[in-house]
Amino acid sequence: MARVRRWTGYAVIGVLSLVTLAAATVWVVSWHKVGAHVAAKPEHLVVPTAAELSDGPRQLRLLACMGCHGEGLRGRLAIDDPNLALLYAPNLTQVAATATDQQLAAAIRQGISVDGRALVLMPSSQYARLSDSEVTALIAAIRALPRGGEETPPPRVGPLGAIGLATGQFYTSAQLVQSDARDLPMDLGPQFAKGRKLVMVNCAECHGPELRGTELEPGLTAPDLAIAAGYDLKQFTHFMRTGIAAGNRQLPVMSRRARDAFSHYSDDEIASIHAYLVARADHQR
Repeated sequence: MARVRRWTGYAVIGVLSLVTLAAATVWVVSWHKVGAHVAAKPEHLVVPTAAELSDGPRQLRLLACMGCHGEGLRGRLAIDDPNLALLYAPNLTQVAATATDQQLAAAIRQGISVDGRALVLMPSSQYARLSDSEVTALIAAIRALPRGGEETPPPRVGPLGAIGLATGQFYTSAQLVQSDARDLPMDLGPQFAKGRKLVMVNCAECHGPELRGTELEPGLTAPDLAIAAGYDLKQFTHFMRTGIAAGNRQLPVMSRRARDAFSHYSDDEIASIHAYLVARADHQR
């Protein structure tokens, strides 16, 4: 009997050791991905036009920079889930005070922080579609904001976040820049180029690089944007300005994004987006 108990104890110790080793492996792999340094490619930055410079503050709204980084871009807690992660969108006024334009551009378009780490949550795979002059104008708009607030804490990954990173369920922004580079929404010709560019930069974050829809979280899916063809231009404009969808509905993500960001689109921009999405839906039929 004593021998049985002894061998049972050995078995329990063995199982616990394996569990401990697996847990340690998960944490090592996940922190390696979060803390991994990535070599940034040189950014080609050109002098923006006067119109692009003056439009920079509006672009900060349209690109939802304020939505993640808070008013004045002084940082905000973006994910507050101890099981998943505690993740701050950094205080960009503090970052910009010491960063070069090259470093800021790499953060925007390559998903690489100013200290060379791979970012998470930053929608760089979409912002990679911005032109050289658009990025320079965006950087100028960031630098024009008054410096204030405190530096934000580094990310803290919870157990579910660690498992997701270790098993390839979650990706860094730098990884998504690479994987999404070849996936683009269909090109329907020059007459729809403006609308296509706008949705590539501003809609693909939720709806996927090809606009076919993605799962944002368990039980919440952003649909294929063919759904936009169900709106005429007047209805679509109302939706983009107010966030109120057909049937007087409030949507979990899009309604707030419309009010905070997309309401800053011009009528012409909204018409271009609608025309492209309708033409894309017609092409898919």
